[in-house]
Amino acid sequence: MKPYYLYIFTPLLGLLRNYVKYKQITLDIFLRTPIAYFYIHLLLFMYQSSNIIYKTLIFERWFWFLFKTCKSYINNDYIRKQNKYKIKYNLEYEDNTSTSVGSIVSGMLEEE
Repeated sequence: MKPYYLYIFTPLLGLLRNYVKYKQITLDIFLRTPIAYFYIHLLLFMYQSSNIIYKTLIFERWFWFLFKTCKSYINNDYIRKQNKYKIKYNLEYEDNTSTSVGSIVSGMLEEE
């Protein structure tokens, strides 16, 4: 198998997984991987890196991991979805606990 086939095979597996999990196909989510591959591959090619294809696959995963982590942090997803987690994982929180970043920082400032 030629390594360039990995650029096709990996997004197709992601498309299949999204269809199985969400029962829908979204073209923008499918196309974002090849677009990211293109830019990362181009960047690695300009720096004359070796094993460009394998590095591209790894760096693309790292990029989306960091992107989604930052997006989730900025959107405060854990606090917004806290009720879902209570039901799903049978969690119990203390009353009136607001663990958003703003409340933590303001609480620290009040103690000083």
